[in-house]
Amino acid sequence: MLAQLIPESGAPPITLEASINVLGRSSRLCDVILDDSSISKMHCMLVKTDGLIYLRDLGSTNGTRVNGQRVIRGALLPGDQLAFGALGFKVHFGPDQGSRPVLPANPRKKNGMDASQSDVRLLGDSDFLLPD
Repeated sequence: MLAQLIPESGAPPITLEASINVLGRSSRLCDVILDDSSISKMHCMLVKTDGLIYLRDLGSTNGTRVNGQRVIRGALLPGDQLAFGALGFKVHFGPDQGSRPVLPANPRKKNGMDASQSDVRLLGDSDFLLPD
């Protein structure tokens, strides 16, 4: 999944390359450098997962805001307004460039299961019992 932070200032977008990204002012400690005095050395962490970005403020001085609300942690959705200190961004998601989803040969069935269930199945109590 392509995940970007689009600066309100009109600067080039910041692409979140890694699954876990630490944002802040320190070039030694952070993956994404935000060079502004309102940003803490280690300001926040963004974690990319399937279709979401999870945010965790790392005790920053000036805080992290999502859609104007100061937050400590939360999930970001496409179009959310994100602010670190005095810097503002818009959250953008999209498909990876050049990547295509891999589908099973018969998309309706996969290992005898509906494709919509993928590899997830419900476990019953008997699945946790040890064999005799």
